[in-house]
Amino acid sequence: MKTIIHTGREEMEAVINSCDICFVGMADTDGSPYVLPMSFGYSGGVVYLHSAQEGLKIDILRRNPNVCITFCSTTELICQHPEVACSYSMHSLSVVARGKVSFEEDPDKKTGMLNLIMKHYSDKTFHYGAPAIRNVKIWKVPLETMSCKETGVSAR
Repeated sequence: MKTIIHTGREEMEAVINSCDICFVGMADTDGSPYVLPMSFGYSGGVVYLHSAQEGLKIDILRRNPNVCITFCSTTELICQHPEVACSYSMHSLSVVARGKVSFEEDPDKKTGMLNLIMKHYSDKTFHYGAPAIRNVKIWKVPLETMSCKETGVSAR
């Protein structure tokens, strides 16, 4: 099996847009890692996330806003020979991206970003009450770097 590096932005965005969740990794100032699965929206090189206003992740991000976000799609167990354990691999496409989190506080912009997140999952139009907008933390992550790999490709 081999790994293929994909460098085209369209290929990377296709992987991102095909995912239902992403994994957001952050590191506290003592180096302790913290990784969360999160729902997201994506548009124009920016990932949008949402969470509660407070909590461990918010505390960590206030101290260190750098994040690594991983997206993985198209997973399938494959093998070159069914009787040889080490010939098994997982075929997958993944994107690893890095950026810095900033938090949006403007209610109108928060509404627009929530709409971007929801658009990733549904074609419905949603309305948000003032308490919902006030009580949600919106993360904006402009992606500084992205890489894309396809693993478990047959070496034919």
